[in-house]
Amino acid sequence: MYSKVLLSAALLVCVNAQVSMPPGYAEKYPITSQFSKSVRHPRDIHDFVTWDKEMGGGKVFGTLGESDQGLFGKGGYNREFFNDDRGKLTGQAYGTRVLGPGGDSTSYGGRLDWANENAKAAIDLNRQIGGSAGIEASASGVWDLGKNTHLSAGGVVSKEFGHRRPDVGLQAQITHEW
Repeated sequence: MYSKVLLSAALLVCVNAQVSMPPGYAEKYPITSQFSKSVRHPRDIHDFVTWDKEMGGGKVFGTLGESDQGLFGKGGYNREFFNDDRGKLTGQAYGTRVLGPGGDSTSYGGRLDWANENAKAAIDLNRQIGGSAGIEASASGVWDLGKNTHLSAGGVVSKEFGHRRPDVGLQAQITHEW
């Protein structure tokens, strides 16, 4: 169920169409009042174009571009679920499509990020069409143990499904200021 919803969201935001009109068509048949305008932020017309639009309590975003390696499109949806004394929780569904001389690739995924004043955590589930799926979870934080003593710790777990054991990384440090 989760993968179907994620796939649907990724496909929805990755489907991009180019509309072409003959000269003078827009003046004869204006449609600007029927649709809300999308905010476009052209950074470099020759390389890529990005856009975003507030929608459904979140933001739909995308990038279309080209490089020497081929054409690419990225799209997704960001949403902030809460931002209060529990911390801040945001979610994202995303997808990418790359067309190049060396082959094509399509991937999609979803991500949750949580943070408060002391700690942060994230989990990312992704899948490449015709390839593998994986998950990555990370967490880190800094806590006061005393007036001048702090504990910082963090870790990451990354697993590609169907392959070996997960990669695990841990780090911790106690700092005392004299």
